[in-house]
Amino acid sequence: MSLFDGDDEIESVLFVQPEISGPANGIVRRLQGTATVPEYIAAEWGLENPLWKGRLRILEKASTGVTIVLEDGQTGAPFARAPYTDDGATVHPVLDSSRYFVLRVQDPATGNKAYIGIGFTDRSGSFDFNVALQDYTKRKNAPAKLEEEAKVQASTPKVDYSLKEGQTFKISIPGSKGASSSSSASVFGSGGSSGGGGAVPLLPPPPPGGTRRR
Repeated sequence: MSLFDGDDEIESVLFVQPEISGPANGIVRRLQGTATVPEYIAAEWGLENPLWKGRLRILEKASTGVTIVLEDGQTGAPFARAPYTDDGATVHPVLDSSRYFVLRVQDPATGNKAYIGIGFTDRSGSFDFNVALQDYTKRKNAPAKLEEEAKVQASTPKVDYSLKEGQTFKISIPGSKGASSSSSASVFGSGGSSGGGGAVPLLPPPPPGGTRRR
């Protein structure tokens, strides 16, 4: 089949963690919590003897969305798949570590679900894992958010700031204190007196017979 076949769908890789481990006892035990917010403790999983080690990838397809895939790091053989939903049902944090999570994996053939624990080797890997899922959720929900904002703007009544007939407005200029706009005076004011209207007096003529400068 050609790479450019219309039936082929592009699969994007959003995140790769080369090494990840699973707990020794496989399926994790759920502690007290609600149906939507379960609680887990990673220390119960037998972390010193992991059941499985391999690679984690977050894959995205336009038709199926995002899937978290656990696979063999060398051969790529799948170990488990977790179809991702952004309602918090697919990935659960644990109470005692920021490096461990519980995944709700699903058998693609039967649809059966199970909850397994996974652990990152360092906190930077778990942080990037969370960020990749958050970025996808924001991008996925962006069209709906823009549509909702457009509906809110359309339903908000617009304010008409135009002047109606007969209306006036006053502009206050900072620094002005009501001074008259015609307060300037000519330097050639009449009479040559310094006391009238703020005019500048003219210089007196030179005395008779005075020496002229050349």
